[in-house]
Parts: sequence; C-alpha cells; structure tokens
Amino acid sequence: HTLQYSSSCSPVIDFDLDILPPEPQLGNIEYKLKLINPSKQRFEHLVTQMKWRLREGNGEAIYEIGVSDSGQLHGLSDADMTCSLHTLNQMARKLDASTSVLRRKALSAGRSVVEVLVRKIPDDQHNIEVRVAVLGGADAGKSTLLGVLTQGEFDNGRGRARLNMFRHMHEIQTGRTSCISHETLGFDQQGNVINYKYNEMMTAEEISDRSTKLVTFMDLAGHRRYLKTTVQALSGYSPHHAILVVGSGSTISNMTQEHLAIVHALDMPFSIVVTKCDLIPPDDVLFELKTLLTAVGYRKVPYLIANEDDVLNANAHQNVEQIVPIFCVSNVTGDGLDLLTKYLYVLSPGISNSEKERLEQEPIEFQIDEIFKVAEVGLVVGGLLCKGVITENVPVRIGPQLDGTFLPVTVQTIHRNKAPCRVVRAGQSASLSFYPGDDMPPLRRGMVILPDYEEEDTAYGSYFFQARVSVLFHATSIYEGFQTTMHIGSIRQTAVIVGIMGQTDGIRTV
Repeated sequence: HTLQYSSSCSPVIDFDLDILPPEPQLGNIEYKLKLINPSKQRFEHLVTQMKWRLREGNGEAIYEIGVSDSGQLHGLSDADMTCSLHTLNQMARKLDASTSVLRRKALSAGRSVVEVLVRKIPDDQHNIEVRVAVLGGADAGKSTLLGVLTQGEFDNGRGRARLNMFRHMHEIQTGRTSCISHETLGFDQQGNVINYKYNEMMTAEEISDRSTKLVTFMDLAGHRRYLKTTVQALSGYSPHHAILVVGSGSTISNMTQEHLAIVHALDMPFSIVVTKCDLIPPDDVLFELKTLLTAVGYRKVPYLIANEDDVLNANAHQNVEQIVPIFCVSNVTGDGLDLLTKYLYVLSPGISNSEKERLEQEPIEFQIDEIFKVAEVGLVVGGLLCKGVITENVPVRIGPQLDGTFLPVTVQTIHRNKAPCRVVRAGQSASLSFYPGDDMPPLRRGMVILPDYEEEDTAYGSYFFQARVSVLFHATSIYEGFQTTMHIGSIRQTAVIVGIMGQTDGIRTV
C-alpha cells in the first residue's frame, strides 16, 4: 500500500516555494528582511517586538531572517546573514533569551534564508514544561519507547529499556503497565538532550535544573483492564499533547481506536508513533492509519515525518490544519528517534499566553491527584493548578468533606519538579505542604483547594449535577438508573443517572 500524504501543510519555510504567506500580526512568528547595524532607537524597538512575540508563544518565538513582511524570500549574503544573526543574538541577550538555528535554505547567487528559534524562560518559571500522555494498545511498545528516550540507550529487543518505567513487580513479570508512570526528558538552550545518559549520576532533580525545556511523559496502561486508570490520567493531569503508539506489523486494535476516540473527544492535539519498524515494514499499518484518520468523525490529515523540515512544518501547523504527524521508529536500531526527539524539542505548550493570563486572574482551583506523607513534613498533596496563583503562606480551603464543607488550611511550602519554589501559576503541576498546626481533614484524590472565601461565599460539595453527554461507544442504550464511573478532572466517582431530559428511549452511541 502507498500512503498519500497531505500537500496542504504550508510550512514555515517551504523549500519548494519562493514565497510565504504574509507575516501574521498575531502569534510568535516574525519575518525580518535583515538586521544590520540598527540604530539605538531601532534596536530598542526590535527588543520590544521580540518580547511581544515571546509572550505570544509562551516563551518561544520563530524568526525568519531574509524574508520580507509580504512573505517574499529575498535571502541575504553570508556577510549580511552573519551580521543579522549577531544582532538577533544581542536582542535575545537583552531579554535573557537564547537563540538556535533550526534550518537554512540556500537561494541563488550565494544568498540564504535562516529560521531561528528564540526561547526565553518566563520569569516565574525554572523551565518551560510540556506534559505529554503516551497511550495505545497493549504490546505496542509505549514503555520501551519512553525508556529509550529518557535513558538514552537502545532496547535489546527483549524489553530491557522498559524496566525502568515499571513501578510494580507484576508489571515486570507481565511486561504490561498497570498504573500511571512519570518520566522526564530535558533540553538545554541549544536543543541538546538531557536525560539519564547525560551523566551516570543524573537524577530527575538535576535534569530539571539543567533543562530550559522539560517534557514530562505519562506512560499509560494499554490493556482494557486498566482503561479507567488511563482515562483518569487524560482527564486529571490535563496533558498538553498525546502520543498514540502503534506497533508495526499488527492491526490497529479496538483498544487503540478507543484511545484515539477519547483523545479526539477531549480535543487534544496528538501525534502517532509506529514502533518495531526494524521487524516489519510499516506500509500496512500506515494505510490503516490513513483510513482511520480521514474517516468521518475525525477528518484529520496524516503527515508522515521523513526529515527535520517535516518536523518543523508539522509543529507549526498542527493545530490550524488538523495535521497528525506520524513517526516510524525502531527502539532497537534507533531509526527515526532523532526526528521524534526534534519534534519534542520544538513542541509548544498547549496554552496561549493570553489564555494563561486569563486563568491566572481567576480564583484558585487546585485539583488533588496524589497524597503523600513525608517524614518531618506531614501530609503533602500533589496535583494541577487549574486556575489562579498560589504562593507560600496563603490561606486556602480544602475539601469537600463528607458533609460538603471546605476546611481552612495554610500553604507552607511549594515544590515543582522536585525543587522548591515560591509560586505556582495556572497550568502548572506542583506539590503543596501545610502548616503543622492546621487541623487537617481526611484527604482523598479528587478533592480541590479553593480560596479562603468569606463566610457567605463558602463553596459546598454536591451529590447531584447536570451534564451534556455524548456516548462514544456503548453496546446498548443508556436509560435512567444506569450506573457508571464519572471522570471530571481529578475526580473519579461512581454515579447513577437519575434522569435524562428530552429523551424517552435512552441515549445511544453517536
């Protein structure tokens, strides 16, 4: 079979065209014909402009040097390009940002166009964090793939790389993930990988300290028996991106299709990685993927990644043009892993700067995913801050209790990526501890932390709620009295449908 790939993906720099779309007024992409010896006033204007583009890209901006505002690729000579890149570096240094050349296009008469990534870590962050959920059917190679990426060593063909991802003995014995496992992959300012191979004594804390960008993977279970755990991770941890792993030489299983349907229903950008390409050519599974992605209900554009230009093109237009990047890799030989790593390096956070600022202005809402008991510290809760800003010594309320009330506590310390910090903002995950004098109530997953409202504004829990429901798949119709498990953020709770408004014959698969 031959997979036909989209030609509608207009890249940031298309090596087959001499013109680009006009420079966008919004976003993090900037065209510059040249940057040669600007005046002091012009330089300050350029720095202000770069600062705005970085804010639009949540700490990342793309500069096209040698391109006019209309999109025409004029190019620059080697001397002019060197001078322009020097000016760009000075602009970035003024903002404590870094630059790295992504690619270069040669034009006629010795002229060229260069694409540069400018990256600045926001003042209140140690690094830029992207959360990536990895899912797919059983035996697709998810844990092995993450083991290779985070450990920096290829697999031996018998599952050695995945052992570091397992948390329980029965997972090692069966080779199947049953719980949520977290691993990190870091990148420095130049885009070099920082993982456990970077230094034999490297720890997760050191990877975080040395990285300007941190990709946090969530290795999810692929067996149907653990589907609720997988759904809880997708709902509760709010990943920015998903990677669907499919094994070459095997058909796309029902479980894989169900994972794809869930990701699509959550409107989450995703890419696909085809593993085990060293054993069997991936032609058949690629044809199946094309048929599935272009079917009614998805209408996605499969985009096979063959080189670094494809990586940058797919990343720049994935959300706009419904593109699904497809990588063919081998965890044994390493084929294709460099392209996947490059994609993770340029992968942007899933929330815009304007949306992030809006969420930070909202009242605090911190959802509790995990609960620890640390010696000499006491109870510690981990989770995601959905709204607002939390600082040390801030009074908050935690609940709901069995009677629906929220009890007052005070935040003592905050940790992010296993390192202490003073503030956590909307969209960031963190761990919080509380002052020992607080009368801590019994805690459970699914609780939330809210602001310390005035008495008349105090929040209360509820046993009833209304929801708009779309049934992705169910063998029969669903009627009143149907019992199911609800996943709402970090909440996982058994519920009973007590009424269906406007439906007398139940609800069916859409």
